[in-house]
Amino acid sequence: MLFCASVSPVGAVGTIADPAAFLAQTESLGIRDHARFVQQLAQIHREAPALSPADQWRLRYLDAWETMFGGDYPRSEAQLREIIAHSGDSSLKAKASALLMSNLGLNRRYEEAFALANSLASSLPDIADPAARSMVLLNLSQAANGAGQIALATQYADIAEASVPSGESPCRAQVLRIAALQNGKRLTSSDPDVAQTIQTCVEAGQRVYANAVRLILGDLYLGENQPRKALALLGQIDQDIQASHYHLHMVSGLVQRAKALVALGNYDDARKAGLAAIAMRGPGETNEWLRDAYETLYKVEKAHGDAVSALSYYEQYVAQDRSNLDDITARGLAFELSQQHTLLQKLETERLSKQNSILRLQKSLETKAVETGRLYIVLLLMFLASVVFWLVRLKLSQLRFKKLSCHDGLTGIYNRQHFMSEADRVLGSLEKRHESACLVFIDLDHFKEVNDNHGHAMGDLVLMHTVAICRQQLRPTDLFGRLGGEEFGVLLADCPRAQGLVIADRIRMAIEASPVVDEGRVVSFSASAGLASTSKSGHELQRLCRDADVALYRAKRAGRNRVMGDIEESSLAPS
Repeated sequence: MLFCASVSPVGAVGTIADPAAFLAQTESLGIRDHARFVQQLAQIHREAPALSPADQWRLRYLDAWETMFGGDYPRSEAQLREIIAHSGDSSLKAKASALLMSNLGLNRRYEEAFALANSLASSLPDIADPAARSMVLLNLSQAANGAGQIALATQYADIAEASVPSGESPCRAQVLRIAALQNGKRLTSSDPDVAQTIQTCVEAGQRVYANAVRLILGDLYLGENQPRKALALLGQIDQDIQASHYHLHMVSGLVQRAKALVALGNYDDARKAGLAAIAMRGPGETNEWLRDAYETLYKVEKAHGDAVSALSYYEQYVAQDRSNLDDITARGLAFELSQQHTLLQKLETERLSKQNSILRLQKSLETKAVETGRLYIVLLLMFLASVVFWLVRLKLSQLRFKKLSCHDGLTGIYNRQHFMSEADRVLGSLEKRHESACLVFIDLDHFKEVNDNHGHAMGDLVLMHTVAICRQQLRPTDLFGRLGGEEFGVLLADCPRAQGLVIADRIRMAIEASPVVDEGRVVSFSASAGLASTSKSGHELQRLCRDADVALYRAKRAGRNRVMGDIEESSLAPS
């Protein structure tokens, strides 16, 4: 929840001589100096009865802002909707609508949020107040970034920066642009825009925004395998983050510290940072920072050889990752549905417009009945053709989105969520028929070294090459999905345990024997696999996943490039 305004300062003690200017100055303190904002809000409330109706509505808007800042989203929503419906101030209505859009997004009511975003985007030409227009543009950029619409998010941020109201800083617009570029994987730590944005926010006294970009820079350092730089940066800003008491920045800083320490092999301090991040988790909270914290703790316990703790943290990581993916999917689906709703409204408007044109034409050509009838038929056919065209386009869009929601974008096979759903359904059917099945987890060995030594483009080729090899070895009835990163899952339906081990080892040998060749470079790689069978683990998916993961973990510990079954003596390794 990031908002920005700036006006000339007015005294905060004694009788308020100019309530309008005092309200504007109070609004500018919301993020920059929240304690003073609360103090001045209490002062203006003592003189509320003497305020003009317009100033009373502005005061109610500040109350709604503070209510939302405090986390009481239902109450702030009611306050904002009343301002939108009854204030009669177009600028105040625009700002309240932008704030309401953020409120709905924070409560994961994405469909309503994006419907409001469409309405605000269409009303932008009618917003004359520069401050209100800037706030709407900034919130639209944030909403578009949340839906994964990177080009749209950067476009809104650029427009907001180009039209910053007089006396205000372009800090927040630059921050949103940096955030969108990072989300779209279009940013590096050496990008000059990163340093420039930090400087802009520091000069404007916007410490929270400056720290947001510094934490983005820390993520970039970690992604570029520069953990020491990330730790040095965290050391510089840790005191400032603690002083701001901004929850998300405190959690993000701890998680980055844990990840950097793991990369440097300092597992004990990494565990402390990871546990500290998890301790700050709210009831039922799920987000990408908690996901990374659990993943880090999993790596620490795995390095220490504590398989039980490692598996426990891995299960927490999977739950957080699934929730995060579900949330991303929900945002994308809501954005797509809002666009389709807008498209249908446009279609209806065009239909009514064409109908009116037809009626006017009939009235003006009453003396030419034959020509009028023919023209009416032609226009009607054109209208029907346009309706069919838009309906077909809408259906194709829906089918495309459905496919994207079920398949991995890089490899084209099932994604984790759809693979798990289909596997659970197939296992239930097999259990009723008393038929066996095997679940195989496949993980590419030392895949990080492929990315580090040859680049992420070669890493993507290795993943797609692996999928092609696996498909050649699998049957049409087998389920195949990408579980995340370099890990894949295969459900072998109607397959005894012994046959499953043979198939898994056949896949392993095929991968080992098929290096990737690209532009003269030859990259050899191998894979480890863990197998769980219904004969030992039963038909419950969760138990099968746990046993297959433990078997995969044993295969990795035993030297990689081998297949381990769900009992200790079952192992297939290269001869």
